[in-house]
Amino acid sequence: MRDSEDSSSTRPYLIRALHEWCTDNGFTPFLSVQVDESVRVPLEFVRDGEIVLNISFDATSALHLGNDHIEFKGRFGGVAKDVYVPVTKVLAIYARENGQGMAFPQDASHSRPISQDALASKLRPSEQHLEPVGQTDEGGGPKHPVPPSTSSGRPVLKRIK
Repeated sequence: MRDSEDSSSTRPYLIRALHEWCTDNGFTPFLSVQVDESVRVPLEFVRDGEIVLNISFDATSALHLGNDHIEFKGRFGGVAKDVYVPVTKVLAIYARENGQGMAFPQDASHSRPISQDALASKLRPSEQHLEPVGQTDEGGGPKHPVPPSTSSGRPVLKRIK
């Protein structure tokens, strides 16, 4: 019998299960990711060290939800980009439409989230003032709702029963 220290993390299995639940119910699965040097995403879309990614089959190509990482090709501002996210950097997976999903503890490894200063230094000067394209609706509000947040700024997700 294996003890809990030898067993693999439940995080990738829960991510896959909630992705499947969202897809089966016609919801759009969103992934909240803590961004650091191990994460490969378009940095101009990172806000406060985090990025929210639409990981629906309609929004991705070659989606791979593995035990160690998640990778896919996605379009950002109309431009195709490769995305690579270690599973340990996933903060939450939830349905865009109702906020139901699951949050995970922040990764406590050596790497720290990328700061806005570090982010600005990694962007080319022409990218430093970019805003996400198509991220607002006609009224100026967010196109994709984000779950309600607590006073700490972290998303609050509803429990799925």
